[in-house]
Amino acid sequence: MDATKPKQSIYIILLLILAGEAIFVLPFVLARIFRPTFLEVFKINNFELGSCFSVYGVVALLSYFFGGSLADKYAPRTLMAVALFMTALGGFYMATFPSYTALKILFGYYGFTTIFLFWAPMIKATRVWGGQNKQGLAFGFLDGGRGLVAASFGSLGVLVFSYMLTVDVSAASLLERQDAFKYVVWISSGVVVLIGILVFYFLKPLSDSAETITQQSKVYTLENFKAVLKYPSVWLMMLIILCAYVGYKITDIFSLYAKDVLKFDAIKSAEIGTYLLYARPVTGITIGFLADRTRASLWIIIGFVIMLLSSLLFASGIISDNTIGLFVISIIFMAIGVYATRVLYFAIMEEATLPLAITGTAIGFISVVGYTPDIFAGPLIGLLLDNSPGELGHQHVFLGMAAFSVIGFAAAFTFSILTKKKIRTS
Repeated sequence: MDATKPKQSIYIILLLILAGEAIFVLPFVLARIFRPTFLEVFKINNFELGSCFSVYGVVALLSYFFGGSLADKYAPRTLMAVALFMTALGGFYMATFPSYTALKILFGYYGFTTIFLFWAPMIKATRVWGGQNKQGLAFGFLDGGRGLVAASFGSLGVLVFSYMLTVDVSAASLLERQDAFKYVVWISSGVVVLIGILVFYFLKPLSDSAETITQQSKVYTLENFKAVLKYPSVWLMMLIILCAYVGYKITDIFSLYAKDVLKFDAIKSAEIGTYLLYARPVTGITIGFLADRTRASLWIIIGFVIMLLSSLLFASGIISDNTIGLFVISIIFMAIGVYATRVLYFAIMEEATLPLAITGTAIGFISVVGYTPDIFAGPLIGLLLDNSPGELGHQHVFLGMAAFSVIGFAAAFTFSILTKKKIRTS
């Protein structure tokens, strides 16, 4: 890897960070931060929103599989820029508040633009930037920085939404809320276009390095898949990502939790969702730094333990509108656990000694199973919330999170033992 390793220019990782979160603002970040408002302005319930995420997930499932090989053939900057432009176009259509059926089709379109064209090139480019010894830091910067970008989009969105409402949010009509939210979507889409332009023109040095590595490899696509299948660690990574991603998907409901359980209004609940995102950059960079000095798999194990404890705390029902302080401490604690696992689940590819030349294929293969929560988590969460309105539904969701935390812990622990033995015998 060293022979083709590019200079670790700070502007390159900054571009990867900007692009890496901007691509997901329209399909995910806005719905996470503005969940109560999102449900109202599109006239859907939690299950229907979950169904939109499921359509996204089905398209993404195929996109992960085939998009991974694409990343081993073409320059990251070209694929990523086209993906950003196409996603922004979807955002401008989204601002017309299409019907529920059209919204599901739109989320399927997002599944193609954000995953088939974008996901594997971004992960591969980050691995190239990190080299052999800075994988934890590279992915820590990527995910932590993406958290800061998401929080910035959230803060901007809340500011625009509150500014465009000419009356108090509690007195605003549905039409007035739609009009205000339309500007949030428009501005977000415009920023995504701008970032796409920057990626195309300024990510060329890293793209050249990735292309050199690809040209040096004589491995064909089918042989790539055969090579990936031989690594037991790949199958464990699938399970680790699946469980960690379920935890991440559940953080989508914190703004709704603030509204249902703590009785916050639409703007204050959106602020809760935004504030949570600010824990992501701190956690990402800190955990990435520590992982490079120990082992990334160790911190994933710790992350799952924290997820388990914090989810059980929420499931217990002791958090209420009379214990706001405990709520704040608990979501910070949970955010640390969720983001710690999320930051590192691709950084451990180096620990698994996967060759760089088959990185794109490995990412696609791992993601096919690892990101299946995009299909089932949304409807399942929505069903639990709609069938048991209020605090009880949220408790059921967090019990599910606890179960996945246990499975993730077992997979991460097994991965750590397996790779440690491999290092000793190599």
